[in-house]
Amino acid sequence: MSLDIAAIRARFPERKIEYYESLDSTMHAATGQARGSVVLAGEQRAGMGRHGHTWHSEPESGVYCSMVLAPVPVLTLALGLATAEAIARATGIACDLRWPNDVMIGDRKVAGILVQLVEGDAIAGIGINVNHRAFPAELSAEATSLALVGGRLYAREEIVCALLDAADAHLAHDTETVLNLFTNASTFAAGRRVRVDQPGGAVEGVTAGLNPDGFLIVRRDDGTDTLIYAGGVRAAGTGRGK
Repeated sequence: MSLDIAAIRARFPERKIEYYESLDSTMHAATGQARGSVVLAGEQRAGMGRHGHTWHSEPESGVYCSMVLAPVPVLTLALGLATAEAIARATGIACDLRWPNDVMIGDRKVAGILVQLVEGDAIAGIGINVNHRAFPAELSAEATSLALVGGRLYAREEIVCALLDAADAHLAHDTETVLNLFTNASTFAAGRRVRVDQPGGAVEGVTAGLNPDGFLIVRRDDGTDTLIYAGGVRAAGTGRGK
């Protein structure tokens, strides 16, 4: 079923909201737009993920959204909080947050955030797997959708409206508030044994919170702390660390 873009625009009459049935990437379409603008698509032919990966964008099944925002600190963490909150509001499904930009249900990814700075603006892409019934083989072990978890289809426009409301609320918080909220909402922020691939080799240890700039602290088994600025964080071993 097509996204009810009229219902979304009626909820946010003051915002510029563009909709495309199909395009290469909402992030490309959002670049150069005024701050506050939102771009939505029914399908992305080349959706953008982290580290040059593509975001699987099955037609009329997910929320494929980009916003043009001010480049404030810990923006990715704030948008992760907003995405998890929007999902909970619209569907009743609780999510986890895996630093820095993955929204998880159990050990599988249901949504992701990608922020790029372009000419002084932050172009924030958010992809949510909503009504997907299956995934390509290379993603099937690590991705899920709200429909697969909840056992029914969900109205994507309700999720979009909840997302825009939640984003406005979380982007109004100061950095310290966002860090506290993220730490409380994420099982990965502290006490979780993880492995992080880094250019100099993998780092493994137990997460020890976020520093004041929002970067992840990993405490190695020898007691030394390593600050993670970027990289794919994955759970290591079983359960949480001691």
